[in-house]
Amino acid sequence: MPHDVSLITTIAAGLGLAMILGVAASRARIPPIVGYLVAGILVGPHTPGFVADMALAGQLAEIGVMLLMFGVGLHLSMGDLLSVRRIAVPGAIVQIAAATLLGALVATLWGWTPGESLVFGLCLSCASTVVLLRALEDRGVLETVNGRIAVGWLVVEDLAMVLVLVVLPAVAGLLGGKPVAGAADTGLLAALGITLAKVSAFVALMLVVGRRVFPRLLWLVAKTGSRELFTLCVIATAVGVAYGSARLFDVSFALGAFFAGMMMRESEFSHRAADESLPLREAFSVLFFVSVGMLFDPQVLLEQPVKLLVVVAIVMVGKTLAAIALVLVFRYPLNTALTVGASLAQIGEFSFILASLGASLGLLPPEGHTLILAGSLISIAFNSTMFALVEPARNWIRERSSFARQLETRDDPLAQLPMSVPQSQLTGQVVLVGYGRVGRRIAEAMQEAGVDFVVAEQNREKVERMRKKGLHAVCGDAAEPATLIQAHVARAAMLVIATPDAFNVRKVVETARTLNPPIEVIVRTHSEDEAQMLRRENVGTVFMGEDELARGMARHLLERMGKGNRKEDR
Repeated sequence: MPHDVSLITTIAAGLGLAMILGVAASRARIPPIVGYLVAGILVGPHTPGFVADMALAGQLAEIGVMLLMFGVGLHLSMGDLLSVRRIAVPGAIVQIAAATLLGALVATLWGWTPGESLVFGLCLSCASTVVLLRALEDRGVLETVNGRIAVGWLVVEDLAMVLVLVVLPAVAGLLGGKPVAGAADTGLLAALGITLAKVSAFVALMLVVGRRVFPRLLWLVAKTGSRELFTLCVIATAVGVAYGSARLFDVSFALGAFFAGMMMRESEFSHRAADESLPLREAFSVLFFVSVGMLFDPQVLLEQPVKLLVVVAIVMVGKTLAAIALVLVFRYPLNTALTVGASLAQIGEFSFILASLGASLGLLPPEGHTLILAGSLISIAFNSTMFALVEPARNWIRERSSFARQLETRDDPLAQLPMSVPQSQLTGQVVLVGYGRVGRRIAEAMQEAGVDFVVAEQNREKVERMRKKGLHAVCGDAAEPATLIQAHVARAAMLVIATPDAFNVRKVVETARTLNPPIEVIVRTHSEDEAQMLRRENVGTVFMGEDELARGMARHLLERMGKGNRKEDR
């Protein structure tokens, strides 16, 4: 070859083999992610034959992480994250502490030093945002309350790990590792202060400048009419902000791209930006899973099977149970607790970074680094299974445990309507499921028209705010009969489902019609396929965003052209 083609070779081998094994996994009814991971093992240094360039694969994977987090930012606003802060912030902090303690105790029993045990526990405490987002998007629940809680939880985890990565070199000598030149002189408090100042400066810059600049930039590029320039603008913004945030503010690539996406979401072209960047996001996210597979050494399965099982148990069982317990303590429904628990049942990119740093500082033995990589691959491969088990586990627990059935309504004033609500407003009313962007506008319209309604919403903070405004609202999962009963659906005239979660729509409607057979149902959906499926099943009147937008624009057009009442004139 006339020049170095290692980049082309790595991309070709990684994507090609991932496609073949991904299709094979899908045919075998196994999540395609497993195929991508196996592809990485086959082109990695621990198996015979062709070996891809691991350094290049890692950088390509970083691009995938940037684009994926940028795409998530385009779908979630700062308000969405702030709405779940009361559970995401304390939940993430307590869960990190619990997982770190569990991992450290196990490592201590293995005879490791306190410093090694602490770093090992921290590596097991942080889940992979990439894996979570892939799972949530595949199930169409990214924009639901459960999805927002899980994403908010992991954003807090990422911020915590940024602090750990900065503080660890400063305290390496105290923990028995190799002191870093100049780090000890800086001091722990100084290192923490500098890191917090940088993160705060970055967030402030994004909120003050980014919120104004990025939408304006997107609008200016869109005016050119060039799709090529528009796509280039989106990708350049995602990668450029991610790189700049890491260089200037020591923020991770993922968080930098995530904030860039959230700021660009303020633009009217945000949906187009998400669509244009989707193919690249998908392709590079596959390379992320391939790069994870390349790190895995199959020998660990033979040399340390017991220790590996312990690591996997901590990640997939210990962290999951801790997260479920925490979410239930915050009085969220069982399905929310199980979803968040499944979200955290894996470890990924931050664990690799922290493990590498720990090893370089003499705070993690080679054995620990290998166990973390192996545990990551296994937990990622089985994470889809954890999500698939959420609904069966929920049904199994509720059927066999009266205590579990009482968890969602026990002494919770938000799970029941106040006794002071007049009965006249609970007969012939509308039951509105979901108080997001769509549900809030529907509620405002009903308020203005004097229509009585009750809102069923899973987000406790939203329910509290609604009650302060004098609205009738109950907190809970509308798929649960208890929530609809508290909303008095049995005497309602209409049920309006304004949530984007199509997964539970049929269950909500089935429960409502069991309690109130003649009730009229209105359903919101995102896609044509979902709309057709719901109409075939006679779920109710189905509204799709694109259809309603087209009708509104057509109605305005005809009115402006003097054709608006043509049918009536006939």
